[in-house]
Amino acid sequence: MSTNLPANFDAFFQEIARSLGAEAVNRSEETLIRYGENTMPGGDRRPAGVVYPGSTAEVQTVVRAANTHRVPLYPVSTGNNIGLGSRSASTAGQVILDLGRRMNRILEINDRLAYAVVEPGVTYQAMYDELVRRGNQLMLDVTSGPPQGGMIGNSLDKGAGYTPYFDHFGFSCGMEVVLGNGELLRTGDGSLDADTLVNWHTSKYSFGPILDGLFTQSNFGVVTRMGLWLMPRPPAVQSFHFTFPDDDDLAEVIELCRPLKLSNFVPTLFRVANDLYLTASEGESPEARSGRSLSNDARKALQQKHGVGAWTVSGGFYGPNEAAIAPMIQRVRDHFGKSGKARYIDHQQAQSVPTLQVAINAFSGKPSLGELGLLKWHPGGGNIWFTPGTPMDGAVANEFQTLCRGIYERHGLDYTVMNVCGARFARGLHVITFNREDQDERQRADACYREMADAFAARGVFVGRAPLDYHALHFGQTMPGFQSACNAVKRALDPNDVIAPGRYGMA
Repeated sequence: MSTNLPANFDAFFQEIARSLGAEAVNRSEETLIRYGENTMPGGDRRPAGVVYPGSTAEVQTVVRAANTHRVPLYPVSTGNNIGLGSRSASTAGQVILDLGRRMNRILEINDRLAYAVVEPGVTYQAMYDELVRRGNQLMLDVTSGPPQGGMIGNSLDKGAGYTPYFDHFGFSCGMEVVLGNGELLRTGDGSLDADTLVNWHTSKYSFGPILDGLFTQSNFGVVTRMGLWLMPRPPAVQSFHFTFPDDDDLAEVIELCRPLKLSNFVPTLFRVANDLYLTASEGESPEARSGRSLSNDARKALQQKHGVGAWTVSGGFYGPNEAAIAPMIQRVRDHFGKSGKARYIDHQQAQSVPTLQVAINAFSGKPSLGELGLLKWHPGGGNIWFTPGTPMDGAVANEFQTLCRGIYERHGLDYTVMNVCGARFARGLHVITFNREDQDERQRADACYREMADAFAARGVFVGRAPLDYHALHFGQTMPGFQSACNAVKRALDPNDVIAPGRYGMA
């Protein structure tokens, strides 16, 4: 906290109970344990309590009380940010501001202009179900994470999916925010001081500075409402998949994917997953308790069992019907066939392969549980994600693959990664799965992450999202001017430092 005055938690909770009702406060032992849980090596972070606001006005009430009593708040939407922190706070002793428990309404769906307006508790599954109920004419872009993940929370953490609407923050439009001092802010056209707002969720760029980005991966305020653009559902979706046999084939895969995205011939992003990213979702590692990484023979056996390669490429097309899509599929088959190494798997075959059905669901805007199986690869539930990006250059991609594979192996961990590829840039989703109940595995997982973070930064590559244990590490890797600017904004919008102190490394 930025003040030397001690936090008065009892007075804070008493004020919230009076203002919002006793049911808006929970300090039970069971609740404190549950909200402190995460999958990080650093262990759980027990909160001081949990508060459940039911509206933007009630969020303002909570934030103002927090300022009065100098109480740190940690806002969460649904708390399903698995592998990055779940719902636990930056440090123990903060108050979890659970926005998803009661603020879970779909406020609007505009069928003509294809957008929705949601509160923080609206999940991908809830939105999918509602769109299906309304006739399935619109499609959302989903993550491959938990269907119960919050749409606002994912957008604010710069999460992404795989369809043409993959950039969840980029396809958001118009926010309502409670600042750290309790004031209300609307962004975009919503900043107009009027009772009726026509373009709040259709026009991203309005008068004055674009402030929306201030509230991504930050602790400057609490977003209580957001507009999200939806995609008209195409009549037909057809996926395509190619396997490659060798680790070093990644260079050629990237070179093959890039021109198809630069021309936007393939509308989806490419999912370029290594063998363990796909097969680890289907069961526990056969060598999970050995303290060493999986052998090459065991990897080959898993590839054969699950019908995947050292690398498996997945993409998709949309069209009026399957016949119209067929020539596009053939063009892609011809393109990848130039390698002489690619094995083609068509849409129908892939539907019977669980590890590939996840990709089909993602391209179709359908939430699914498939990749949560990665949590079972090792016993003990430990899971962290390292998310650097590399340019769409095959030689560079292979350089970083070799680097990471070696670091994983040195720490006795299984190299597990999917590269999500666009036209110029690929985001690497590196999964570190370990036994959180085993001290040695916790230490090896932590050391593996830190070594990769330092190695990538030394080569000029940064992460996109960061697990809770490493917010301070990555903030410390930024230039002094960036740190000064972030801290200045924090002081201006949250002078008493009540919103998530320490989140993303900021005070």
